Amino acid sequence: MKLPISKRLLCCAEKVHNGARVADIGCDHGYLSIELLRSGKASYVHACDLRAQPLEKAKTNAQRFSVAENIRFSLADGLQAINPNEVDTIICAGMGGDLITQIIAACPWLKNEKYRLILQAQSSGQDLRRNLSLMGFGIEEETLVEDGGFLYQVMCVRYGKPQILTPGQQYISPQLLMSESDLILSYFERIENALILTVEGLQKSDRPQEKLEYYETALNEVREMRKRYDSQRDL
Repeated sequence: MKLPISKRLLCCAEKVHNGARVADIGCDHGYLSIELLRSGKASYVHACDLRAQPLEKAKTNAQRFSVAENIRFSLADGLQAINPNEVDTIICAGMGGDLITQIIAACPWLKNEKYRLILQAQSSGQDLRRNLSLMGFGIEEETLVEDGGFLYQVMCVRYGKPQILTPGQQYISPQLLMSESDLILSYFERIENALILTVEGLQKSDRPQEKLEYYETALNEVREMRKRYDSQRDL
C-alpha cells in the first residue's frame, strides 16, 4: 500500500537517524510518522497536533498502515505533551518559522545537545535562522527540496555552537551553501527577487530607515554570495 507522503516530508524523514525516538509536532494526517516507522528510521513516534480532526485521521492511518503500536498520539499545542525523556529527535514541519520559534522557545529542556531538531518552515525561514542563533542553537546541516513547484528548506539543528548570522546568511546559511544542492541556483534567484521587491517597497514607504538598511544589506550579501558560488562552480 503506497503512502501519500510529500517530497518535503520525505526529505525530513531522510534526516532522521536510524532508530530515533521522534516527536512529530503538527503531525496532521500522520504520514511522516508512518513513514518513519515503516522505513525503520524511527523506533517510536509521539505524534502531536493541535486539531482534533487531523489527529483522528492520523490514528486511522496508523492502523491502516499497521504501525499504530509504536505511535503515541496527543492532542496538544507544540511540545506540551512531550516527555523530555521519551524522545531524542523533534520534527516541526509544515508551519511558519515564527510558530516554530515559539514552539522551541516554550521548551527550555530543548537546550540540550542530545536533542536533534529537524525543522521545515513554510515561511519566514530567515527569521527562524536568526532566532535559533539568538536562542543558542546551531545549524548542523541544511538542504533544499522542491515540491509542487515550491522550494523548501530542511534544517537540522542542535543546541550549542550557535553562529552569528549576517543579514544575508539569515536568508542563505553557510550550511545550505555547503549542501551543494542542485536547487541552490534557483533558490538564489527566488531570494534575490524577493529581496529586490522588499527593498523597492521600503524605499517608497515611511518605514524606519534601519529596516531598509537591513534588507539592502541582505540583498547585497546575497548577490555577493551568488558571485562567489558561481565562480567556485566554474573552477
